[in-house]
Amino acid sequence: MNLILNILIFLKIEIGEVPQNVQDKFIPEPNLKVEIWVKNLEIPWSLIFLEDEKALVSERPGRIRLIEKGILKDKPIKVIKEVHHSGEGGLMGLEKHPDFTEKPYIYAMYTYREKGEIKNKVVRFIFYKDSLNFDKVIIDEIPGGKFHNGGRLKFGPDKMLYITTGETFKREIAQDLKNLGGKILRLTPEGEIPPDNPFKNSPIYSYGHRNPQGLAFYPESGELFASEHGPSGEDGVYAHDEVNIIYKGGNYGWPLFVGKLSKKGYIDPLILWKRTTPPAGMCFYKNFLFIATLRSEALIKIEIKKIEDSFKVINIERLFAEDYFNGKYGRLRDVVYHNGYLYVLTSNRDGRGKIKEGDDKILKIKIE
Repeated sequence: MNLILNILIFLKIEIGEVPQNVQDKFIPEPNLKVEIWVKNLEIPWSLIFLEDEKALVSERPGRIRLIEKGILKDKPIKVIKEVHHSGEGGLMGLEKHPDFTEKPYIYAMYTYREKGEIKNKVVRFIFYKDSLNFDKVIIDEIPGGKFHNGGRLKFGPDKMLYITTGETFKREIAQDLKNLGGKILRLTPEGEIPPDNPFKNSPIYSYGHRNPQGLAFYPESGELFASEHGPSGEDGVYAHDEVNIIYKGGNYGWPLFVGKLSKKGYIDPLILWKRTTPPAGMCFYKNFLFIATLRSEALIKIEIKKIEDSFKVINIERLFAEDYFNGKYGRLRDVVYHNGYLYVLTSNRDGRGKIKEGDDKILKIKIE
């Protein structure tokens, strides 16, 4: 395996085709009602809704904030002092237990530094009387770095926890099944390895990923979709951001190639953009996939139709954007559907955006 990894370092990235047959449409002023739900956040990353009109939002410097009836509480309900906030690292994904009413657990993924080495971990808290108390570590020793930490958490219809991890710009580790970087992991709510995982005694569910940032499950049939950042200069290749359908044990090709190549043993993306998009958090509403994007500053709306066991991309719209790099609300990090609304997190205070008045915000968009 080490020989193979060494060879990978010297291989040039092979560039494939764009798999979808539709062009993106720009809709700078969609017919949607938008209001500012919450403002004055610092680099919000993940939003989850609880019960009794309560929600939690993570801020990358290491704070978890409580929102109740649309009001942001002044003081964080949790400050995670261990968080190492540098570059893209810090406090990232949040998720609640699939049986939250009976088991009020909150899961969080964050970057930390130990003996000079940067790593990521997922921990679990108990939510009780508007407070969070540490419960246990779910998984540790995930590679970390200034960039490419992954960070998204999502429970699936199978009540298993899915975790995205990045390759921290050490691209060869994405193909190494002994390394947790550049993967999508799958664990039980207690942090145990499910017996039906594809690789024996391993949390790895899929591999060959660069920096997966979003997870969403297709309504009714439950297939897992993931968004992924493409190259930012490796071997002179840029963009090629992807949306993938994640299959058990699948190899998604990084760093060998990007795009559709129909190579045996590898899975092609459903969607690929040759213009810089980087897609982040995402969610389904009916058969529409909504994706928050960073550099392209758009909320992407994709109509997807399932035909037997395959998926077809019908339409792609870039909402609130005039072109690829000018969006009305700036950089967007996450989008969540809840009770007839989309909630969209801006990310203009992350060092790469233009800070607007009240940033960062959570936008509330009526969708029903």
